[in-house]
Amino acid sequence: MAHASKIKNEKLGQRFRKFFTTRDFIFHDGRDLRRFSVAGRTQALLAGAAVVTVLFSAYGVSQATVGAIAISGVTGTPASPEAQVALMREQVEQMQADVTAAKEAAKIHAARVEQRQALIAATLSGKVDRAAIEQQLPANAPRTSAVAEEVLAPLKQVEQRQVALAGKARAAGEARYQETAGHLRRLGLAPERYSNVAMGGPFEPVDEGDATAGSAEAADAQFRALFQTWKKLDMLEQTVISIPSMQPVDKLIFTSSYGVRSDPFRGTAAMHAGVDIPGSIGTPIYATADGIISHAGRQGGYGNLVQVNHGRGIETRYGHLSKILVADNTRVHRGQIIGLMGSTGRSTGSHLHYEVRVDGKAVNPIPFLQTGEYLVQIQDRAQTAVGGPGK
Repeated sequence: MAHASKIKNEKLGQRFRKFFTTRDFIFHDGRDLRRFSVAGRTQALLAGAAVVTVLFSAYGVSQATVGAIAISGVTGTPASPEAQVALMREQVEQMQADVTAAKEAAKIHAARVEQRQALIAATLSGKVDRAAIEQQLPANAPRTSAVAEEVLAPLKQVEQRQVALAGKARAAGEARYQETAGHLRRLGLAPERYSNVAMGGPFEPVDEGDATAGSAEAADAQFRALFQTWKKLDMLEQTVISIPSMQPVDKLIFTSSYGVRSDPFRGTAAMHAGVDIPGSIGTPIYATADGIISHAGRQGGYGNLVQVNHGRGIETRYGHLSKILVADNTRVHRGQIIGLMGSTGRSTGSHLHYEVRVDGKAVNPIPFLQTGEYLVQIQDRAQTAVGGPGK
């Protein structure tokens, strides 16, 4: 085997030497003839150098071609112009969809930030933007993209700060609720009746791993709890608007108190459902809370009577008037003049018979005349709110 390979190599060498033999060349330079020879060895070296040069040139051209293709982005794209235009159109449509999704997501997040801010402000200050708090927001945008995430980053930072404030606002709201409830209890009113927020639904436990601080679920739960606190507080403070809280006359003195007394006509013990406040005929009489006139006219022993329905089961009565200045089913405001003092009906002289009734039952009106500044401040703060039932 080795002998055959050796013979083959010798034959190749003989062919190579035969091809690259010494060659003579004659060169005429215009005047003389010159003759020179090129040995076979020299010819072989020159041929090898030429082959190497050609190979390097071919490699360079191929590399440049690949780079140009990569830069142009043609690789992997359809060759026809129509197909390339279709591809570019698809890419533009995708970009437009991403921008539209980002806008929608930003709109939803901005609305949620505004709603939560209104809820925090209402709980802390009592100044309520009811439309903002109770508006129905759309669900979170289902589609997200890198563009949307970049646009939403600042809003998400604001939301994180709001979550931190929500806990403090809830604590402040609970404190305000307890203070207001204490005032109502001193008036003989049960605050739970006026602040019952309906809640329900099946119990579905939450995985603690999903409700970590700062997560969307935890934030939503925090604001749901804050909303319940605000709603309970708001319902109670709306009741406060309906509570009689000012004097029905400018000068307040009593000639007869609430409770059992000696009847001025018979001299026997009798229940007195209100208080008697003396004054001259024509003394202005004021509504002590917002409400709707449920009766304005003559009524038995009351004489000329104005009866105001303040809502929440609360009612006031103003008897023995010399003149009535309001009509049935009209709305009145706290401090509005509704009549003039007199001595009509079962009366021994000019005075106002004033009653407060809860669920149709007379209660002592004196505590309502001494409610202090706290309830009055709540009523003054709710400048746009009007007490009393709807027409």
